[in-house]
Amino acid sequence: MATSLLAIVVDCRDSLSQANWWATVLGHWVSERNADEYEVSDPSSAGTPLYFMNVPEPKTVKNRLHIDITTDGSVEDEVARLIAAGATLVEMRQDPATLTHPDTWAVMRDPEANEFCVLNADSVTGLA
Repeated sequence: MATSLLAIVVDCRDSLSQANWWATVLGHWVSERNADEYEVSDPSSAGTPLYFMNVPEPKTVKNRLHIDITTDGSVEDEVARLIAAGATLVEMRQDPATLTHPDTWAVMRDPEANEFCVLNADSVTGLA
């Protein structure tokens, strides 16, 4: 039996606002599936879509699963762009140089405080 990843689902208080924010960040499209349920997908149909749905409870703890995005430019420039769009910077992090694939990245929060990371596309190694 084969399985595949259908979507990454994000519970939120304002699904349309979150979907529009992430679509702007990623340059993707928003489509409504059901009332208060929105899919954010790449116009070329590449990659796994994000799916935003309303839930009644607020976020209370750190995400156990998060989104990583890459930029072709500098991480600092992308962080500035995302802050201007409504994100907040949590901190900059750097792996120790002793790791096989050390990374430098920014930990950020979207407008509903979901954590995500920003990395430079050219500096990420060891991932398919």
